[in-house]
Amino acid sequence: MKLISYKQNGNIKFGALEEGKIYDLNAIDSQIADNMLEFLQGGKEQLQLAGAVIRNESPTMPVKDVELISPVPNPSSVRDAYAFRQHVATARQNRGLEMIPEFDEIPIFYFTNHHAVFGEGDFPVRQRHTEKLDFELECAAVIGKSGRNISTEEADDHTAGFMIMNDFSARVLQMQEMKLNLGPAKGKDFGSSFGPWLVTKDELEPFRQSSAEGDRYDLRMKAFVNDIQVSEDTLANMTWTFAQIIERVSYGVDIFPGDVIGSGTCGTGCFLELNGSKITDNQWLNPGDTVSLEIEGLGTLINKIILSD
Repeated sequence: MKLISYKQNGNIKFGALEEGKIYDLNAIDSQIADNMLEFLQGGKEQLQLAGAVIRNESPTMPVKDVELISPVPNPSSVRDAYAFRQHVATARQNRGLEMIPEFDEIPIFYFTNHHAVFGEGDFPVRQRHTEKLDFELECAAVIGKSGRNISTEEADDHTAGFMIMNDFSARVLQMQEMKLNLGPAKGKDFGSSFGPWLVTKDELEPFRQSSAEGDRYDLRMKAFVNDIQVSEDTLANMTWTFAQIIERVSYGVDIFPGDVIGSGTCGTGCFLELNGSKITDNQWLNPGDTVSLEIEGLGTLINKIILSD
């Protein structure tokens, strides 16, 4: 099932998408929540009700008539991990650094700004953000079941589904602040983009690879800047699985439906890595550029960079 949040007549609404048509789930069945967070909190019962609507009812409207926003427009938190070895090793090598051994000890993550969440469309930045502005091609898991101290073996059951994530980065700001051994903060907190929809795990079953470390999904990942492909990898190359990341995240703390956890940048998934590897020539994003991120089974997330006041 593809779950969406969208704007219609100035209101934020929630629904499911099938073959280019939207099902306004709450309007069809009032037992279904009218927003993504409450839907996720309702767990399997809400999913079953939504599935029945799609099987038995007619869609409400074409998707072209609305504005899609982040599928989870008000996440309770956004964490971003660092799960792809190729990205970490190459980015460090490009800066003259050895691979850090602690990468193999724990799945690391940071908190980013859960109030600066965007969907497809225009992505506003201020002037200083354009100093080495970068995209980051990632997948985000959305938590659908609360828990605490969750083991790797149980963790996949806490994931409702997945969506594309673009973790935009202002590299000059980021590198300056991280010299102080904190952050990233201002290099990241101006916004991340998610979408175009949240895909539930059942749709991705053909791509799932089970292992003792948790499920992996062999989904091809690509990034295009101004229609020129610059990145390619597969989600199956995550060194740390989402299950392992969730175990780390939930150690001693609660996680909640609507929490978002990013995979971290895939191999070749940003200009920081590409420029240092001489794949691109000191290329960064500028106002007017369009970034398109594709993940097999999850769709395409398109953003245009615009300069804001």
